[in-house]
Amino acid sequence: MAADAGLLVAAVAFAVPLVWLVLSSLDAEATLRVRLPKSPTVDNFSAVLTDEITFTPMLNSLLICGGATLLTVVCAALAAYPLSRFRSRFSRPYLLTILFSTCLPITAIMVPVYGLFVQVNLIDTRYGTALFLAAAQLPFAIWLMKNFMDGVPRVLEEAAWTDGASWSQTLLRVILPLMGPGLAVVAIYTFIMMWGNFFVPFMLLLSPEQLPASVSIFNFFGNYGAIAFGELAAFSILYSTPVVLLYILISRRLGGGFALGGAVKG
Repeated sequence: MAADAGLLVAAVAFAVPLVWLVLSSLDAEATLRVRLPKSPTVDNFSAVLTDEITFTPMLNSLLICGGATLLTVVCAALAAYPLSRFRSRFSRPYLLTILFSTCLPITAIMVPVYGLFVQVNLIDTRYGTALFLAAAQLPFAIWLMKNFMDGVPRVLEEAAWTDGASWSQTLLRVILPLMGPGLAVVAIYTFIMMWGNFFVPFMLLLSPEQLPASVSIFNFFGNYGAIAFGELAAFSILYSTPVVLLYILISRRLGGGFALGGAVKG
């Protein structure tokens, strides 16, 4: 009973904010209270569906996070391959260093990063912000990718080498296709972490037209504590849509294993 009660409390704690989000987005007089709207309306969505409030920031977010996710997955695959396939006395210290780097808070390094970006003219650029986001997520992505790559049987790789394949062809045509679920996990995790990142683009992007949705959400917080709760809830639902769609599109790969298809026979 105690375990069931604990699970119920946790479920309610997660469900209440989501219920408030949906109800407030349909309430023209929304507050912090969870209540049914007196007269449901879509005016909040109509108010936020503009280029300045939603479309431009969402496009900026997609460009920054999508490009950074692609770069992270590619670099993580290239770094994980030698760590997974070759044994060295430096492998374990290197992996522990990577794991330690994931524990460092970004706030601790943002001041020197900001100064560096000013010196190399990357400040207030979307591609510069994407590069830093990719670098920040790369250590954990390498760790994840290496663990998934360890599950691909070496015998398939050796068979490809026997047929004359190079290491790059083996990686692209044998290993990566077999670890589709692993690639999906790394891509989804990386994209979600970047999509919700507020501090990095807030520090590195200065022009309002360059800001992603994670930063432009402050438009709904006015002066003296005034907050447009209804519009904030509507924008939050729209802001969450790309992440949900990404998960739905590649969720099939998450449930599959390595498609060996009888390639390995006893």
